[in-house]
Amino acid sequence: MNEEPSHQAPQSTLQADEDSAARGHSSPSPDPFGLFLGPYGLRPGWCLLLFLAIAYCVYLFSGSMLISMPAVYRALRAVVGRPSTLLTVLVNDGPLLLAVVVASWTMSAIEQRPLGSYGLGGGRRISHLLTGFAWGAISLSLFLAFLWKSGWLVFDGRLLTGGEIPKQAANWIVGFALVSLTEEYTMRGYLQFTLARTISALFHSSLGANRSRVLGFWTTALFLSFLFGAGHSNNPGESPIGLLSAGMIGLIFCLTLWRTGSLWWALGFHASWDWAQSFLFGVADSGTMVQGHLLATHPAGKLFLSGGATGPEGSIFVLPVLAAVTGIVLLTLPPQRASGLETES
Repeated sequence: MNEEPSHQAPQSTLQADEDSAARGHSSPSPDPFGLFLGPYGLRPGWCLLLFLAIAYCVYLFSGSMLISMPAVYRALRAVVGRPSTLLTVLVNDGPLLLAVVVASWTMSAIEQRPLGSYGLGGGRRISHLLTGFAWGAISLSLFLAFLWKSGWLVFDGRLLTGGEIPKQAANWIVGFALVSLTEEYTMRGYLQFTLARTISALFHSSLGANRSRVLGFWTTALFLSFLFGAGHSNNPGESPIGLLSAGMIGLIFCLTLWRTGSLWWALGFHASWDWAQSFLFGVADSGTMVQGHLLATHPAGKLFLSGGATGPEGSIFVLPVLAAVTGIVLLTLPPQRASGLETES
């Protein structure tokens, strides 16, 4: 989802000394063996395990409570085997988002750090969100225009008329805003922040503060982007190119986090790219179709050119599109002075 000049390290949201001052107290004394406590409290490895445990428990509880509701259960049974609806999105993503938010809030209290430290803080939030949203829709539209002009995408007509158009457009704005927030905050929120701290701490003494921060951030970004891409393998109709493109867009979103210190640009881009694919143009999104889309389309020609059942993200031409998006990020999101990671000895 380029490294900065040596005097900048825009990864998290507070400098180590600023973070300590914001807490209003001095760093706790390490425990006798240094196993659990470090200069900044509970060591990041233990924080990560605690976060995962809390998120897992909340996810299981909220998911089971939701499915146990008779109305929800009947509604889900009625759409089994059909394209996704807003309800299926809410049921699939709602419990996970709740789990990540609760776990992140709990860890922010334990670590005495602002909740916005985990990707949702920073300045220019609305500006970054709207700019990302615009670039997502523009990039996807130009990509599909190329496939259409080249004969690998065919437009069959319009499916919605009248009041159904704004109704379904609004429904899917909500749906894909939820999808975007869930996926970005899960993969590039607390996990990115804390795993990067963990890796940085391991190499702090040998590489120094700045280099260890760079290594921690990008090692974590590569690992979580790989998981993000692999996580799409369960989608119906997914393909190797689709999995690769999902991992690459994850890295691009990490780049926007590195450049801006927040996830807001990525949230906007992610939501509008998915919305334009699924609602506006009616193409598959990583192999998934939705009900209530505006236009009807179908792929044509060789699968690796058109994307086939995967959708445009399964086309080989998505790779130069993602390269162009990377260029857009580098040109339009200049490095800002954000905070560095805390380091621990």
